[in-house]
Amino acid sequence: MHAVNRFDASAVTVSDLGLVDYLPCLRAMQDFTAARGPTTGDELWLLQHPPVYTLGLNARQAVLANPTGIPVVKCDRGGDISYHGPGQLVAYVLIDLRRRGWGVKQLVHALEQSVIDFLEGRGIEAARRPGAPGVYVDGKKIAQLGLRIRRGASYHGLSFNIDMDLEPFRQIRPCGIEGLEVTQLAALPGGKIPLNTAADGLRAQLLRRLEYNHTTVSSPDPA
Repeated sequence: MHAVNRFDASAVTVSDLGLVDYLPCLRAMQDFTAARGPTTGDELWLLQHPPVYTLGLNARQAVLANPTGIPVVKCDRGGDISYHGPGQLVAYVLIDLRRRGWGVKQLVHALEQSVIDFLEGRGIEAARRPGAPGVYVDGKKIAQLGLRIRRGASYHGLSFNIDMDLEPFRQIRPCGIEGLEVTQLAALPGGKIPLNTAADGLRAQLLRRLEYNHTTVSSPDPA
């Protein structure tokens, strides 16, 4: 969606998009990645989605029950089934990994560490879980990861439960894991904070862990 005229691996365009329907955002990520060239800048999109279930490439099951008729969308990220809804911060990372010499494991680690650092700053201990990407507090998942790498560039990214309705998670096996519980920042001691405060904190950690020193702020419409 944005291109720079010169390459700078430490520069990124950050877009705060608000509440965005999932499908137009998915298509925008795909189009952006397909059109990338050697001098296309990296982008970080921060947003929320209206209620939607997404099925990753490894999805083995559908929604167990869906009394409210939440849309179910197949997508091209890795992972199994997940849920997005208002009150959950989503960070999509459109990064030329090949250009900066990163592998997908390094990107996953940086995304997870961004959430861990954010939570640590609020006195909350969080951890990884071997074989199950994401971030966990007391064994409950608070942040989900799903990525796609195409021609050495990433899209999709991270979702972080802040203050949302968790009931739709109970209608699925989150990330395909039987018995996996989810939690959110608002349910933790000291975690009841405004969404924009959480967004500012997460953005700062992402920029630090993704090693960006120069930031341009924009507000494009992915639709």
